[in-house]
Amino acid sequence: MAERLGRLEQMMLFAILRLDDDAYGATIRREIKERIGRSLTTGAIYTTLRRLDERGLVSSWVGEPTAERGGRRKKFYRLEAGGLQALERSWTEIREMSVGLSAKLNRRLEESEG
Repeated sequence: MAERLGRLEQMMLFAILRLDDDAYGATIRREIKERIGRSLTTGAIYTTLRRLDERGLVSSWVGEPTAERGGRRKKFYRLEAGGLQALERSWTEIREMSVGLSAKLNRRLEESEG
């Protein structure tokens, strides 16, 4: 059975999936900020990536040095089978729990504002 993910782990895995072969710390951080407006510290990004790597949900590799980074290498991340399964499970659970709730959620939000 696929592992359960925390919200930050979900967001990180969604970002890695979206970014494909361009998923490294800075692009993952930017993707999350642009998509959901959540600012994450560099420490939070790399702590979560390390934890996901240790659990076998992602793997990493080091790219070639780049001039734009002063000759430093980027560490890239990709989803592994376990990460894909865990993300699919989370996605399915969110979809199933939210079926039919849009109108109710909107009505309750309108009531709370009025």
